[in-house]
Amino acid sequence: MLSPGTPFPLGATPSQQGVNFAIAAPTAEAVQLCIFDSTGKSEQQRLNLPVCTNGIWHGHLPSGKPGLIYGYRVHGPWSPHEGQRFNPAKLLLDPYAREIVGTYDGSDIFLGHDPANPDKRDTRDNASVALKARVALHTGPAAASGHARIPAGERVLCELHVKGQTKLHPAVPAALRGTYAGLAEPAVLDHLQRLGVTTLSLMPVQHRADEQRLLRMGLSNYWGYTTIGWFAPETRYWSGRPGTTPASEFRAMADAIHARGMELVIDVVYNHSAETDELGPTLSLRGIDNALYYHLRADDRALYENWAGTGNCLNLGEPRVLQLVMDSLRFWACEMGVDGFRFDLAPVLGRDAQRGFDPRAPFFSAIAQDPVLSRTLLIAEPWDLGPGGYRLGEFPPGWLEWNDRYRDTQRGFWLRQAHDDRASLGDFAHRFTASSTQFAHHGRSPAASVNFVTAHDGFTLRDLVSYNERHNLANGEDNRDGHGHNMSNNCGVEGPSGDPAVLALRSRLQRALLAALMLSQGTPMLLAGDELGHSQQGNNNAYCQDNETTWLAWIGAPDSDAARTSAFVARLAALRREAPALRSTRWWPAEAPQGATAGIRWLRPDGEPMTADDWRTGTALAILFGDGWLVLVNAGPQAVSFTLPAGAWRLRLSTDPEDDPGEMGRALGGTAQVPFSSIGIART
Repeated sequence: MLSPGTPFPLGATPSQQGVNFAIAAPTAEAVQLCIFDSTGKSEQQRLNLPVCTNGIWHGHLPSGKPGLIYGYRVHGPWSPHEGQRFNPAKLLLDPYAREIVGTYDGSDIFLGHDPANPDKRDTRDNASVALKARVALHTGPAAASGHARIPAGERVLCELHVKGQTKLHPAVPAALRGTYAGLAEPAVLDHLQRLGVTTLSLMPVQHRADEQRLLRMGLSNYWGYTTIGWFAPETRYWSGRPGTTPASEFRAMADAIHARGMELVIDVVYNHSAETDELGPTLSLRGIDNALYYHLRADDRALYENWAGTGNCLNLGEPRVLQLVMDSLRFWACEMGVDGFRFDLAPVLGRDAQRGFDPRAPFFSAIAQDPVLSRTLLIAEPWDLGPGGYRLGEFPPGWLEWNDRYRDTQRGFWLRQAHDDRASLGDFAHRFTASSTQFAHHGRSPAASVNFVTAHDGFTLRDLVSYNERHNLANGEDNRDGHGHNMSNNCGVEGPSGDPAVLALRSRLQRALLAALMLSQGTPMLLAGDELGHSQQGNNNAYCQDNETTWLAWIGAPDSDAARTSAFVARLAALRREAPALRSTRWWPAEAPQGATAGIRWLRPDGEPMTADDWRTGTALAILFGDGWLVLVNAGPQAVSFTLPAGAWRLRLSTDPEDDPGEMGRALGGTAQVPFSSIGIART
């Protein structure tokens, strides 16, 4: 029997006296706690939670202890067009589960509705195969409770996938490849530190359930944007070593990252769940209290708002849903050692009762006042698929934002000069100095702009200069998925080429893009594998490719292209660290104050100030920083001679391999010849 217990905290909380269970389901008529055997297959007990306090059902099990496997059956009306989808035949996962047992296989037994008639309840019991929670010990604060520790101007992000980063790594023990433990291996972290990376940004690591459509094709959601367990590390990235759990292995990984003085950011998905649309499975929230947890359509509450493009959207305007998200964030920050979060499709989190985006929405206010979360690194993907969903530059002070306009401008400047979608010198300069139009307001720093050229979504850097068209047939959607316009340049050959001239041009353009990224003001973000020349064979939406398409192939011989490009990125990072002007966290004034030395000057190749026409039609300029650094930019098809400012200039790096002076540098006279499609960096 259950005693009343307490409504707080939510989830399953073990103590010496047993386990307290609490779940928010205010519309439910009854909630049953179902206890299973150690295999999770056989239901042993079914106990009514005895009390509902302010919409929270709760009870205490004196005999409960860590390791107990459980789920819920929630009773209430079945009326989809009124938003009610209760079905006690479907065992439900506790949204606060810290360990999850079982796997969603996409079978129809998980549907809450009759497959032949969605208006009818499905009466088949799925308890033996349903996802379940295992009561876990609450481990307490992590050794390094999550808060950002790298100064804003020194941060270099790297987006990576836990599995893909190490699955093929020869220096990682075979049993650890593709796991949290594998990512913590010295060889992996050594490589990232050599690149100058300060902050690892992991793609989703919370427990996921793959879409039925993918499972039926023998695929999975490799990227992981189908979360169903917001407190549980994804078990597929756990090594399974005796004496460890997914959570303990994740924490050990976080400790290893922190021991290097690096930060750990995780990509989190609080905008939608894995339950997809009205025809999707009933795994957890849909069966607990559908109308509470989700944004439902006003014209037909059987349907879901779909601003995420995945079938549903969580309703953070509801206090209990907001509490779920806040509790989850605090768990990862306080107990798992996470230093920050990248929020997928973040405008969904700030949509109000009228469905519009508000940067003062309850979610943002809750974050701002939280003594822990307000000090974490907060990164928004500033768009969703809903009305008015593009919100770049509109997030609160203190937030960073992925800047896709930076991405498109760099691609347009370096790869599209001969096309209608080319970017001008003015565009380049604006993005090079942190996109003030979007970010220079409300006291926001230039570091708020997360600059990137490539990310998980789209072409890799190598594919960006190797393919004009997407090649996504392996995704099973007849090549319809993924962006159709990539602002890429295949350098004359679609796909692999053995032509030395094509390969040289591709290498040149990659190095120019990497240099522009690492020298720009703002927060640079690398995509893991770009330094290795990783290709996805033209797949620009490899979300379901858990194979060699997405797994990184590691460096071979010291003279390989991968080794050379990695060393080049490391040199760029070292220059960025050496030059305060390149990582300034203050906005450059349009003009220097009277009597002061200009912090930054924009010059034509002849050394004269830029004109309006130069900004519109030119392809070359010199960027002179007041502290003795000079960046020479030439995106044109021919070499350009630059007249240098007064001073004893020394070329420190060129993106042209033939012109690059190497580590020692090279003295320059009064002029410098900058090869086509290249950047040179000099200093006095």
